[in-house]
Order: sequence, then C-alpha cells, then structure tokens
Amino acid sequence: MIARQLSVFLENKPGVLAAVCKALGDHDINIRGVSVSDTVDHAVVRLIVSDPYKAVHVLGEHGALVVETDVLVVKLPDHPGALAQVAAKFARGKINIEYAYGSSDDTEATVFMRVSDTKRAAEILTPKKKPKK
Repeated sequence: MIARQLSVFLENKPGVLAAVCKALGDHDINIRGVSVSDTVDHAVVRLIVSDPYKAVHVLGEHGALVVETDVLVVKLPDHPGALAQVAAKFARGKINIEYAYGSSDDTEATVFMRVSDTKRAAEILTPKKKPKK
C-alpha cells in the first residue's frame, strides 16, 4: 500500500513536538507512524496520519513547513528475516530503500519505506494472481 507521508520541519527545542501532536489531536487527526531526526537547530518529523490533507492545513496554520511524499507501507510477519526478504526482492528489482521506520506488536510489523520507485516497489510486493483454468 502507498501512503502520504508528511515531513515537518520544526525547531529543535522542548515542547515543539508536543504542540504539533496536540494540534493534530485537536483536529481528530490520528498519528499512525512517526519518525524524528534531529540536527543542531531543527528536527525533521516524518508523519503518517489518518488525514494528510487536513493535517497539512493544520500544520500550515501553525507555521510549520511541510513536505509531502509517497511512502510504501509494508505489513510483515513479526519474525526474523521478514524484512530481509523484502529488501532482497527490492534489490532484485533494482529498488533502493532510501530510509525506513516502523514498529511491531509481536505479531505483525508495519514498516514505512521511502524507496526509489514507490509504484514499482508496491507491484513487486503484490502477490501474482494465478490465471483461472
């Protein structure tokens, strides 16, 4: 599945992420995935949310710079080697994994991936339908 990711550029200081999360919550926008990368003076917060269109407007109203990107959402069984199998399929298909983040609930893992060709990567992971006889 392909999802819309929001990369939000924020000042790197206490309380800023809390304010962003509160603003989204106040507008009934659920955060489904999050990654925070910091630098000296700012942070890049990558978000997968329930309503990306609405979230862009809410964040913009709060003065945040938001960049939208398509990412691949990969559901995997939570066992050793599952991600390696996906990465190997992408390697065979000449798809580069630029970055990824995710989590697991001990049964299933969800990984959000920025890849070099999102549509092609989704096709690679889609099971082939067998022709009817």
